[in-house]
Amino acid sequence: MSLCAECFHQGEHAGHDYNMFRSQAGGACDCGDSNVMREAGFCKRHRIKSNSNVPCVPKDLLMMSELVLPQFIFSLIQHLREGYNEPALDLPSEKDLHKILQVLEPHVSFLEDLTKMGGAMRSVLTQVLTSQQFYKDLSSGVGENACAKTSHEKYLIALKGSGLAFPEDKLACGMQEQGAGTSTLAVQGLAGATATSGQGNSSDEEDQDGSQGVGKRKRVKLSSTTKDQSIMDVLKHKCFLEELLFWTIKYEFPQKMVTFLLNMLPDQDYKIAFTKTFVQHYAFIMKTLKKSHESDTMSNRIVHISVQLFSNEELARQVTEECQLLDIMVTVLLYMMESCLIKSELQDEENSLHVVVNCGEALLKNNTYWPLVSDFINILSHQSVAKKFLEDHGLLVTWMNFVSFFQGMNLNKRELNEHVEFESQTYYAAFAAELEACAQPMWGLLSHCKVRETQEYTRNVVRYCLEALQDWFDAINFVDEPAPNQVTFHLPLHRYFAMFLSKAVKCQELDLDTILPDQEMLMKLMIHPLQIQASLSEIHSNMWVRNGLQIKGQAMTYVQSHFCNSMIDPDIFLLQVCASRLDPDYFISSVFERFKVVDLLTMASQHQNTVLDSEHERSMLEGALTFLVLLLSLRLHLGMTDDEILRAEMVAQLCMNDRTHSSLLDLISLDGIIPGSLSFESVLSAVADFKAPVFEPGGSMQQGMYTPKAEVWDKEFDPVMVILRTVYRRDVQSAMDRYTAFLKQSGKFPGNPWPPYKKRTPLHPSYKGLIKLLHCKTLHIVLFTLLYKILMDHQNLSEHVLCMVLYLIELGLENSPEQESDEEESAGGQERCHDSWFPGSNLVSNMRHFINYVRVRVPETAPEVKKEPPASTSSDGLTSSQSSRRKSLHRENSGTAQVFSLVAERRKKFQEIINRNNSEANQVVRPKTSMKWSAPGATPQLTTAILEVKESILSLLIKLHHKLSGKQNSYYPPWLDDVDVLIHPEIPRYSHGDGMTAVERILLKAAIQSRLNKRIIEEICRKVTPPVPPKKISSAEKKTLDKEERRQKARERQQKLLAEFASRQKSFMETAMDVESPDADIAMEIATSEQHVSEAIYDCVICGQSGPSTEDRPTGLVVLLQASSVLGQCRNSTEPKKLPTTEEEQIYPWDTCAALHDVRLTTLQRYFKDSSCLQAVSIGWEGGVYVQTCGHTLHIDCHKSYMESLRNDQVLQGFSVDKGEFTCPLCRQFANSVLPCYPGNNVERSLWQSHSNKCMRDLVQEVEDLQEQLGAFPSETNLSKEMESVMKDIKSTTQKKYTDYSKSPGSPDNDFLFMYSVARTNLELELVHRGGNLCSGGASTSGKRSCLNQLFHVLAMHMRLYSIDSAYNPWRKLTQLMQDKNSELISEELPEVPVLYRDVSSLLLIQILTMPQPLHKEHFTCIIKVLFTLLYTQALAALSVKCSAEDRMAWKESGALKKNTSSGEKSWEVLLGLVVSQLSKGKIYEEGETEELTVVLVNPDSVECYLQQFCLPFLRITSLLQHHLFGGDLPSCQEDEEFTVLASCLGLLPSFQSSHQFTSASCLDWPVPAFDMISQWCSELASFADRHPDQVKALLIQEPKWDLPRLLQLPENYNTIFQYYHRKTCTVCTKVPKDPAVCLVCGTFVCLKGLCCKQQSYCECVLHSQNCGAGTGIFLLINASVIIIIRGHRFCLWGSVYLDAHGEEDRDLRRGKPLYICKERYKVLEQQWVSHTFDHINKRWGPHYNGL
Repeated sequence: MSLCAECFHQGEHAGHDYNMFRSQAGGACDCGDSNVMREAGFCKRHRIKSNSNVPCVPKDLLMMSELVLPQFIFSLIQHLREGYNEPALDLPSEKDLHKILQVLEPHVSFLEDLTKMGGAMRSVLTQVLTSQQFYKDLSSGVGENACAKTSHEKYLIALKGSGLAFPEDKLACGMQEQGAGTSTLAVQGLAGATATSGQGNSSDEEDQDGSQGVGKRKRVKLSSTTKDQSIMDVLKHKCFLEELLFWTIKYEFPQKMVTFLLNMLPDQDYKIAFTKTFVQHYAFIMKTLKKSHESDTMSNRIVHISVQLFSNEELARQVTEECQLLDIMVTVLLYMMESCLIKSELQDEENSLHVVVNCGEALLKNNTYWPLVSDFINILSHQSVAKKFLEDHGLLVTWMNFVSFFQGMNLNKRELNEHVEFESQTYYAAFAAELEACAQPMWGLLSHCKVRETQEYTRNVVRYCLEALQDWFDAINFVDEPAPNQVTFHLPLHRYFAMFLSKAVKCQELDLDTILPDQEMLMKLMIHPLQIQASLSEIHSNMWVRNGLQIKGQAMTYVQSHFCNSMIDPDIFLLQVCASRLDPDYFISSVFERFKVVDLLTMASQHQNTVLDSEHERSMLEGALTFLVLLLSLRLHLGMTDDEILRAEMVAQLCMNDRTHSSLLDLISLDGIIPGSLSFESVLSAVADFKAPVFEPGGSMQQGMYTPKAEVWDKEFDPVMVILRTVYRRDVQSAMDRYTAFLKQSGKFPGNPWPPYKKRTPLHPSYKGLIKLLHCKTLHIVLFTLLYKILMDHQNLSEHVLCMVLYLIELGLENSPEQESDEEESAGGQERCHDSWFPGSNLVSNMRHFINYVRVRVPETAPEVKKEPPASTSSDGLTSSQSSRRKSLHRENSGTAQVFSLVAERRKKFQEIINRNNSEANQVVRPKTSMKWSAPGATPQLTTAILEVKESILSLLIKLHHKLSGKQNSYYPPWLDDVDVLIHPEIPRYSHGDGMTAVERILLKAAIQSRLNKRIIEEICRKVTPPVPPKKISSAEKKTLDKEERRQKARERQQKLLAEFASRQKSFMETAMDVESPDADIAMEIATSEQHVSEAIYDCVICGQSGPSTEDRPTGLVVLLQASSVLGQCRNSTEPKKLPTTEEEQIYPWDTCAALHDVRLTTLQRYFKDSSCLQAVSIGWEGGVYVQTCGHTLHIDCHKSYMESLRNDQVLQGFSVDKGEFTCPLCRQFANSVLPCYPGNNVERSLWQSHSNKCMRDLVQEVEDLQEQLGAFPSETNLSKEMESVMKDIKSTTQKKYTDYSKSPGSPDNDFLFMYSVARTNLELELVHRGGNLCSGGASTSGKRSCLNQLFHVLAMHMRLYSIDSAYNPWRKLTQLMQDKNSELISEELPEVPVLYRDVSSLLLIQILTMPQPLHKEHFTCIIKVLFTLLYTQALAALSVKCSAEDRMAWKESGALKKNTSSGEKSWEVLLGLVVSQLSKGKIYEEGETEELTVVLVNPDSVECYLQQFCLPFLRITSLLQHHLFGGDLPSCQEDEEFTVLASCLGLLPSFQSSHQFTSASCLDWPVPAFDMISQWCSELASFADRHPDQVKALLIQEPKWDLPRLLQLPENYNTIFQYYHRKTCTVCTKVPKDPAVCLVCGTFVCLKGLCCKQQSYCECVLHSQNCGAGTGIFLLINASVIIIIRGHRFCLWGSVYLDAHGEEDRDLRRGKPLYICKERYKVLEQQWVSHTFDHINKRWGPHYNGL
């Protein structure tokens, strides 16, 4: 059911599971259709409609349309007829069709608009389209109109090709004409001409001959009821709708037409008529699709229509009954596949009569058949239709014949000599075809066979399936042996048979034996699935390596999650059924024979394997045993309930790896599990814990994951299920590693555990026969032999083999047949051992049976040959079982391995059965099986030797325990200490452990099952077991031992070397990371208490040398320069802005920091002198240059050669070397410049010298003198060159518009402003990174990683080159009283900026950077003190403007009173009073009271607070600056004492006072009398106010308090964003963008990659990133929910901040789940933006070439 977004949001869907998807081709919304959904679910609009009676439309309103529409539609059809030309030579002229469609676009659009006018108009349209009368009158082509005639003729020509009988088929079936009377040849009517298809009822007998048909194709009968004629014939049209659909098909489904036809569907009459018309044209549609060049697009459009029609059960049933829909579909499917059949080469290549589809054909490779199959699956999902199919025997026969086309397709032949030349990739087409064309219809049919009443259907399917299988065996000439070195993974007939059997037993309570075929058929049935299992093992053993990678691909696809339910599961189930009904010895021996390991199963230490190389023996043996374990342990179809299966599947997947919810849904594709169903969720919550999405330090983001609960590892971890479900072998290892980790963590087992044994669900009674396999002598002989070989250390055995052997023994003990009484056994034992090693077939008793001697066939070279048999071999030494055994050996063919003597006899018996049943087999003389095993003459002669064994399975197990533990007598029966063990055997200590635990568990179970066993175990343990006799070491073995020793020594040497290397590396890293950047070693230097200045030492990370930075060979810091507008995004409100999601919400950028600073500069420039304005502010709020370093240093000449090598390196790098980009050679952090380190000491010593006692006045004078010194141009050294080049880099980092603010372009004032603003930007940003204040104190944010000291040196060197004319030097204005110059002012020239309007932090930087370096601490403090007086005065002036007139009067008076007190200069009241009285002289306060500014400041505390807040930003910046220039840690403090702490740290507070009586004014230290200074500054303002009274106030009030920069706040639910933006039009091009995006910094809506908004080759996102973020852009892609970062010329996908309910991203909104904001992720994104670390944290960058 699908709803449009509108109806969905209008309805109630809380708590429902739904997917949102973007429909590519339109479609009909199901809201309001009660056939599809309950009325309760309708949206508000449709609910009203269904409730009320809609009034009829007045007749005369529709009259016009009834007259015009027939003509209009006819003219449309005329155009379509005219435009169509039969393509010559099968090449449709697509361009012509395209042209005509363009011409007709307005016609169809008009019709489309009509459909949107509502029900009344639709009913008129329906009437016109379906009326046969209109059609007859208008389109018959009769009449005098010549034009109409030609168009009608064209129509008739086009119709001719619409039947299914192709002209080429007529040629192919040339015999058809002569043989018309005898029988119908080839697939009736599919390849046949319409002439003979009438005789479509040939009988069964007739079907047996005639195999000499065309290309030896097997004929397929269609059900005799099929109206072949109607399916095959040329179409006839009776109304406009039919012809319109016909042309729609001819023109390959133009999108507009499809949309029009679908928009009409709400009209019920139309729906029925259209569905019938669609079915009528079905064959023609598929014929056109097959020939189409654009089959993909066409398929999509066909399915868009058919899914609307066939999803409605009522409609589907009606069409099935009235129009033979099922017949048509099956016929058309057969017809489609007919065209690509080839002869099967399986089994008997020459005489095979079987045909299979050729997977290399386009039809299969491009999946062209899928629309047809998808429709078929769709209609089979309706019970009424499926019943009809299952009841129609003719259809079932046809369908089985269709399925047999896929039986044995894509045959692989093992390459034995050289590698295959061309690796074909057709295998995926084969798997897809079987899954879609065979398996999915099968699951569809199975879903209707769930109750007892449907038994008949299953019988039908099984019957025809077996018939088809019998035909297949006959056609490929199969007798009893599969052809060697061949495998096909495609056996759909076997799988149909298996799955219907499973359903029959599980749901329909059918007796299995009534539907199973005879033994011979079962033997045939098991061969091919078993061949696949053996081949899987061969492929994993690299025996098929010459077939290329694709064969591995097939083996993986066969078990992959989407295919396993339809492939490996049915195969194993079928083998389980066969095993439960066939002779167990025969089955087991077949398995080992298929796996080619029969020769390996000998007691002898050496053997000859005639069919397998020794290197593959081990893995093939492991494969065979693992397969047996799977076969005997799996209960998926043998008695597990659906919920148990789901739980087992889920546990297996979770044990391999933690999984996301969506990948679990994807991996567990169980039949009958609806994604999101209750059972899925409840099982998931029962077995797994949710791990919320987390971040890793590397920046890679995790999804929300599910991980198994502890009790699942403890009780439910099932290695067998894991092995069955793993595509990659490493997943099994991964599961075991996780299991091991769990056991270690929970303290259950410390070592390396073995896979645990898990109890199985009880078998369904129908399959009890499977247990016989565990209790058959052949298996016991194999187990005994393998245990013996492992104990004797024979070659090619592994721990895995032992593990599987023990697993099989344990399975046998768990599932033992009814208990035999112990006494009877001991009595009758002797008589019964007449034919083999063991007395009976019960494992429990066979375990204790001792075998004394075994006669083996060995090569003459084997060590066993020399041993003489004991003298008394015949009687006393050997039990009767052995002597009979020897006789049988003499009888046997010389090459047979001794284990299978009885097997060979059995095989003969079965051979006889087959020969009796198979008359053909008698004519074909086939070699007997045993010949397979006989040794070819080339191998060395085999001789017979007798081995002394004297062991039973029990004794072998006990010795194995000793061997595994490495101790003698390590096994002690636990029940001797604690009898309870036998009563309560479920002891937790046995459930997890290694091999020893497994052996102990088995012995315990054996003891519990039989008293005799218990006694024998005790006896064996009593005899102190002698150690296994040491073997005589032959020279060959000696060599191998020496080799081992040598290897061991080599390994030890290697370990030593590695350890040494690691320690070196560690010490290197420690020194490397500990580079002495500016303030690295302050503490160390303090310790060396000498007063002399030591030079800083730097390590070069390229050449590894250490040394100081010198003028000739400077060292530099690796830095990244980037332009940043982060500071400009600060706002003065603490409430973050929200991303607009409605038209009303808009974001205006007027209140950002950047905008306000911009306005201020422009205003100043309007009224004051330009050069003075450019020193009164800082720039760099937007497009400022931020410098950061990783802290590593290198010689600048080393860096140059490093860059050269990068330039020559052709490897594709994520950065551009030409732009100077590189990665730090040590830590690989991204960088683009090197900042030279200034020679000499990197930290000013004077910090620790006692404070100088010079008075303020002297210091002020010294500062002035120092500033007056002209900066000498530095001598041309390498260092100065580098400083210049880095300055150029800094300048070119940002765009010109961010550096040029002067009115006269290129003025030096510009550079001056830019340089000190760089320093300001870096200080401000550091402050932001510290959270906006310095309360936390500590060293620089990232310790050594600060490069401000070096940056200052570079800036200072350049700024010294600009001398400030002493008349304009701001220092004078701050420290001296000027004479009144107003009289001299020439009116033309603009005045300088008044001191009170200047930005104090900017003045600070200008003063510091124009002083000669290194700076003395006392001068620094002096500058701060002077500037603080100015700042304080500014604070008072701003305060005076803000308060009301009454307050001002009050302050003025109270200030005047206290003016003459001693501390007058340090009292804010006095100073405020002074400021008020001075400013009152001008017109400053006269402007009408500006209400919004008024703050009521009555009490002194609030005034004090205001003043402190005003001054704090300056103190913070100054403290940071002091910290970087002079070292020393920043003190930490509480927020409320930040002012006092910073003031005392800066030396403004002479002695620290307690805070309660502290006032900010006490920090003042006036260089000249305060009252005079303030009067002078205020008079500047007064004179300005006379000229421009309106601006005075605005410039005075600066906004000191900025909130930290934030990204826009996003809504909780992603749908809110999506619904608003995905249809929003772009403001630039006014179109709806294809890829809309929105900027998360400022909320601008942009077109990603949109050519519409391109300007000078820059696309809109790149352009916006430059304007909004100076090159950094953060965009949310609306249609993908992903965030993309643009940084300069590179971009990267960051990830998504919206996750679904299970913590997963949904990139590209593919899954369509509701998404919610993940606040943690968004915080990380914001953090990376603010800290400028996108370049370092995100690794996958690529160039965007301005195309985003």
